[in-house]
Amino acid sequence: MTASGRIFQVNLSRGGVPKLAVAAGEVGLNGLAGDGVRNTAFHGGPERALCLYSLERILALQAEGHPIFPGAAGENLTLSGLDWELAVPGQRLKLGESVLVEITRYTKPCATIAPYFRDQNGQRIRQDEHPGWSRVYARVLQPGAIRPGNAAAWV
Repeated sequence: MTASGRIFQVNLSRGGVPKLAVAAGEVGLNGLAGDGVRNTAFHGGPERALCLYSLERILALQAEGHPIFPGAAGENLTLSGLDWELAVPGQRLKLGESVLVEITRYTKPCATIAPYFRDQNGQRIRQDEHPGWSRVYARVLQPGAIRPGNAAAWV
């Protein structure tokens, strides 16, 4: 894996999980247009505008026997080919031609993603228990359009 990869899947829902694949998305300062969140105390807003996750981490979790799939963990963008160890707060990521985001924090797994883990325990992707396996939240620095297949690169 490298400092550059691709957007594998763009995901949204009216609220909750799983988030489902869409053909393209418009990223604004508050996130992906058309995406909803149920609990705004923990999700959404400018500092948690997008949730990002690694396809390679999802595939590794599947190999461990977890029934997770892209979008199941509530991520807006499933990214492939990136070194996920670089997904740390403060790191910036360019998506497509114009979108620029900055990682703000690691996510904390909630009960809604439990069905996508063989032991009904999403803590398998909790950063402080399994470093490097967490999803991350990001703020949008520059909005724009994205679609699967677009470049994704740490900057």
